[in-house]
Amino acid sequence: MGVLSNLEPSKLFYYFEELTKIPHGSYNVDAISDYLAKFGKDRGLETYQDDLKNVIIIKEATPGYENEPPLIIQGHMDMVAVHKPELNIDMKKEPLKVAINEKEDYIYAEGTSLGGDDGIAVASGLALLDDETLKHPRLEVVFTTNEETGMEGAAGIDLSMLKGNRLLNLDSEDEGIFLTSCAGGLRLNAYFPVKEVSAEGLSFYEVEIGGLLGGHSGEEIIKGRANSNKLTGRLLVSYEESGNDKVYLSSLKGGLADNAIPRVTNLTVAVKDCEAFEKYVSSFEADLKKEFASKDPGLYVRVKKVSPSDKSKLFDAQGALKFIFTCPNGVQTMSGDIEGLVETSLNLGIIELTEKDGAQVVHTTFSIRSSVESAKNELTEKTVLLAKTFGGDTVTSGNYPGWAYRADSPLREKMMGLFEKMYGKKPALKAIHAGLECGLLGNKIKDLDCVSIGPDMKDIHTTEEKLYISSSRRVYEFVRALIEEK
Repeated sequence: MGVLSNLEPSKLFYYFEELTKIPHGSYNVDAISDYLAKFGKDRGLETYQDDLKNVIIIKEATPGYENEPPLIIQGHMDMVAVHKPELNIDMKKEPLKVAINEKEDYIYAEGTSLGGDDGIAVASGLALLDDETLKHPRLEVVFTTNEETGMEGAAGIDLSMLKGNRLLNLDSEDEGIFLTSCAGGLRLNAYFPVKEVSAEGLSFYEVEIGGLLGGHSGEEIIKGRANSNKLTGRLLVSYEESGNDKVYLSSLKGGLADNAIPRVTNLTVAVKDCEAFEKYVSSFEADLKKEFASKDPGLYVRVKKVSPSDKSKLFDAQGALKFIFTCPNGVQTMSGDIEGLVETSLNLGIIELTEKDGAQVVHTTFSIRSSVESAKNELTEKTVLLAKTFGGDTVTSGNYPGWAYRADSPLREKMMGLFEKMYGKKPALKAIHAGLECGLLGNKIKDLDCVSIGPDMKDIHTTEEKLYISSSRRVYEFVRALIEEK
């Protein structure tokens, strides 16, 4: 028996648990894609799987629903795969260890992210397709790939076989809120060459900046949480600017995804004056604890003197460090039209000392978002120019459009009426700063009428991710009722 086997609806949670057994972080989606394609083919359903590993499964209308307009149900199959630093797990090969907190009514994964974003959408699609009691119009279920890394699956998918223009996206994290528009975005990579130097006369230290809450760079960016990568640049550059000698890098790794606010950054540095460095780090930590007392109460800066190995190399990375220190990060502007909505932001999600084209570089990766295309372009240009100023080369990828609000939406009106009938209250309509695939899909489907919903989740893209059980049940029952309502 599975951990979730006693939960209802049984098929919804059965398929969700099955998905957690298949590693499916972004760019590691072959196995889950093959599972979905096999699911459709085994049931004799019209099934498509493309080179990007997107999967489309179509189920024809049941008797009496042949004249109803088709409904597209859509979610993405990849997850942000992160784990606690102390947990020894290969998330590219090993399954998640799911568990239930019965008292607080949620599912989580021990020591890792859960993949509720967007595994619950995929599980919902499978459960609906596998429900022989469901009365429905033609269902066109679309599972896309690599949404979390730039929506490459949605960008490249062929939807010419679809007949519907009503799309229910199941990639939201707040029950009772209907999403009607979202920001566009892109990924920016910057590479900074470093110069190898001698370690003679220098002492080595391991430094860890961590204990942060992190979170989704679209949903949580407004909360002003600390970014461990930015704090790293601040520590090292400020140390030098305070009149101390240079700091040299031996290793650097922070963050796990461009769209996740980094919680931990680890680095090994070498300095000339041990006493000055240790004293400065202690003072730096004390200042940060005060600065982020309410936003990141667990923040820490740990330092440990170490002996270098024979293979240790040391690099002058001044350009990269100064860029990390000075580059913009977080909320840049708020919407002038919708109160409380972030308009434009960026997140320095990853920094790493690594190899590129046979040479050592510091690699930085940003997620840039805006609901205004010109503002997104300006922020990108500004960041590119700053990177070039400090000797970096840049590459952008995964550029996706925003999803504009549709004033006339029969699907939204139908959903609002059903929601009020089922729950005795009206749903909230909301625009979000996070990215959804609706904009890209709208470029492929003429006159797309789209709404995004989902059950309650918390702390997605982190090891504290929670998927709420009762909320998942209610949202699934709502979707099922929506499908059956003529």
